[in-house]
Amino acid sequence: MTTLNSELLIDSKILRENISYIKSKLENQTNFMSVIKSDAYGHNLELIIKDIDDISDGYGVVRIEEAIKIRKLSDKKILLMQGVYTDADYQLARENNLDIVVHNNDQFSLITKHNNFNNLWLKVNTGMNRLGLEIDEFENIYENFLKNINFTLMTHLSSSNDKKSKHNAKQFRLFEELVSKLHSNVSLSIANTGCIMNFPDKCFDWVRCGIGIYGGYLDDENLKTAMTLRSPIVNIRKIKAGEGVGYDARAVSKKEMKIASVYLGYADGLPVTIKDGTKVLINDELANVFGKVSMDLTTIDVTNLDCKVGDWCEFFSPRLSISNIAKSNDLISYFLMTSVKSRVKKIYKNIK
Repeated sequence: MTTLNSELLIDSKILRENISYIKSKLENQTNFMSVIKSDAYGHNLELIIKDIDDISDGYGVVRIEEAIKIRKLSDKKILLMQGVYTDADYQLARENNLDIVVHNNDQFSLITKHNNFNNLWLKVNTGMNRLGLEIDEFENIYENFLKNINFTLMTHLSSSNDKKSKHNAKQFRLFEELVSKLHSNVSLSIANTGCIMNFPDKCFDWVRCGIGIYGGYLDDENLKTAMTLRSPIVNIRKIKAGEGVGYDARAVSKKEMKIASVYLGYADGLPVTIKDGTKVLINDELANVFGKVSMDLTTIDVTNLDCKVGDWCEFFSPRLSISNIAKSNDLISYFLMTSVKSRVKKIYKNIK
């Protein structure tokens, strides 16, 4: 038994700074929805609400349980981004004053059954091809039920991170052609983080911003990683040229080396697929993963570093963007944020 711990530090000041920076891209009339699904991407939903409620106009989640938690802490708009699927969930949504997305005809039949068209967001499929009413399906619903009803029309971009992608222009065109057929009191929402950064003129009435808040957006260094995943060095050893390190001897030394074993592995949420050469930070200096990640340990080449047992190794942090480990390992920052396991000690740095 040991009292040593890997740690996940969460800095709410950075979250606020990221939101303020993203909001600087918007026109004043655009509302900012903070997407905090999946426990705020692993950052602790309930604690975050207290620190960003004054700079958010609403919240987006998927699970109704999370929406109810938020409602106990905030009176802002809360959007169930995948809607509801049962009468019981519909009733909970209405009792808690939640906005509901409708993305197929089955869901809309729940709405007509209860004859309540308040706080609806109608999602249309313009090319993502996951969720969303086909345009002709939406037009039929609009003509029969919504011509005199205020609602929000939304869609989801498939390629907003790639400003040059032809898919964006096609999705914008389909969305705007549809909007031109609707009454003037329909609110509009199309923009996620990538859209805000690359197409600020398409932000309309509501943006739904997720990964940018947490600093996981790849293409803007002004957005800082709000998490620090770190763990102590528990052993340092010297090895000779030609010796393997770790399971399967994946990494083999070409010279004498100094190898640090860090107390973090795939049971803590670090993917077993992390590649040799992945950058980490020890005592403000970069070092490289050397050897396959095991359940409890990761081995690091510290040949040229001055370090000792007990020193911290950072895998991502405000100083070492989560985008670095994501890009170099063919991963996405969302996955890394939401994969950290419960045995990692979580420390939330409140702004107050």
